[in-house]
Amino acid sequence: MNRFSPPITHYSESILQQTRLGRMCGSQELFRDRYKIVKILGRGGFGITFLAKNAVLPGQPLCVIKQLCPKVTSAKSWEKACQRFEKEAKALGQLGSHPQIPMLLDYFEVYGEFYLVQEYIRGYTLAREVRRNGPKNEVTVKQFLQEFLPVLQYLHQHHVIHRDIKPQNLLRCEDDQRFVLIDFGAVKEELINAGEDSSNKNATTNFVGTMGFAPPEQLSLHPVYASDIYALGVTCLYLLTGKAPLEFEYDPNTGEICWQKEVNVSDTFANILGKMVKISLRERFKTAHDVIRALELENYVPSLTNCLTNQPLRSKNQTKAEVSQIYVSPVKRTAIAIRKWKEKLQNK
Repeated sequence: MNRFSPPITHYSESILQQTRLGRMCGSQELFRDRYKIVKILGRGGFGITFLAKNAVLPGQPLCVIKQLCPKVTSAKSWEKACQRFEKEAKALGQLGSHPQIPMLLDYFEVYGEFYLVQEYIRGYTLAREVRRNGPKNEVTVKQFLQEFLPVLQYLHQHHVIHRDIKPQNLLRCEDDQRFVLIDFGAVKEELINAGEDSSNKNATTNFVGTMGFAPPEQLSLHPVYASDIYALGVTCLYLLTGKAPLEFEYDPNTGEICWQKEVNVSDTFANILGKMVKISLRERFKTAHDVIRALELENYVPSLTNCLTNQPLRSKNQTKAEVSQIYVSPVKRTAIAIRKWKEKLQNK
């Protein structure tokens, strides 16, 4: 079992009595003739998660059973919760068996109650890791980005916006230290039919996400892929400082987070972080690939500093045709690209 899981509390004791799976915790009774319920893992706004064993498989492997159990008071709210729960199951099934996304094992309804069964990831959240060990340095946060950004790129390639990226939804696997993204209850599938009018498709929905991590366009019910990049950037600020987003000061004129004096990072990495958490979509990174590319270029900066020059590439006596025939080495071309990239970031 996960040694970081909280013990049963008085709050959880009430869940034990209120839910069928809660009453089965620790007993030999099997749910659906196969699942032995071990304990409660957590309680969220829309569901309760239980650690279970599949008693009919060799070795009785662990799994996670999530039961839809929203805190709602109306039939309409219950219907929305069911839709969100179904969307989570659909997204997990659609995303397949990516090693950094929990695999969907089952999804079913029993006596009007909805359940999904997921692969169990033995690990602990980044939020818990920072609380236990303190903030991280620049090298560690850049390593985190390099490992996690391909997952975000994978989601977006499947037309999925997670909408709730935060330290509490990022697990570090105990077995191999990989980062795993959890909780797909807030996902949104982007419409890929260009002819469909989506201008008012969110007019009757409620905000989904976490305050502080969600950017303005998500608060106004129009999330885009760059919304996940903003949340990831705020997550990096949390990793560097240990401060939740609402603990930072904000510029009253622009709404931008005032984080620069709170961290100790290089200028180039600060520029990348700054572009991840820009309020303006025009100034923010558009895709995960853009952030990956910026990190790759940043790694070249120290070794190519001597290649950078402010001298023009063409003398007054040379024509453009003559210059086009001059060979420029790959290293020099990269240096030129880095110089332009740095100038562009500095002008933002």
